[in-house]
Amino acid sequence: MEEAIDCLGSVIAFAMADKADVPKPSRPKRGQKLVPAPLWIVGKLAVYWAIREIGISQSELARRLNVRETVVRRMLDPHHGTRTEKIQAALEALGKRVVTAYDDAA
Repeated sequence: MEEAIDCLGSVIAFAMADKADVPKPSRPKRGQKLVPAPLWIVGKLAVYWAIREIGISQSELARRLNVRETVVRRMLDPHHGTRTEKIQAALEALGKRVVTAYDDAA
């Protein structure tokens, strides 16, 4: 499972870097196990999905946050460390919110 989580994070990171579509997870079929996205990419992915869903540019998000566009580019860069407060502010500017959940690891 650890390798699957790492692999999923890498696939998401490459897709985001290529500005490709990152599909939302589907419901598992009977007997399938969910592979959770690694925490280091979840917030960035949420912002990425919201930008694409709403159909705004990175420049527009930067304007809404009153920051330079480079800040938003870094925020979406999977290899750049971004403070959670910035991710949360970006999501709020996009009309989204952070929801945390956890489940049994079985």
